[in-house]
Amino acid sequence: MPEPIGGIGAIQSKIVYPEIAKRAGVQGRVYVKAYVDEAGKVTKVELIRGIGAGCDEAAMEAVNSVMFSPGKQRGKPVKVQVTVPVLFKLQ
Repeated sequence: MPEPIGGIGAIQSKIVYPEIAKRAGVQGRVYVKAYVDEAGKVTKVELIRGIGAGCDEAAMEAVNSVMFSPGKQRGKPVKVQVTVPVLFKLQ
């Protein structure tokens, strides 16, 4: 299975917490489906389950901007879809 280069922390570091969500106190987990090609690039992202207040878009943008190590089958890189959970938590 493909994994983000730098781990989930790489995705978390690219997230910009939406101001609307901060003010409303929105927290939770957004699930994003990412389609990763043979080179490890994200070709498409889809929202599986969101929490609203701009967090869904921020999560999709962050996943889209990260490179993945390509998924392999029998040693050859293949296209894979992977579900990525993105956590939104206020300090």
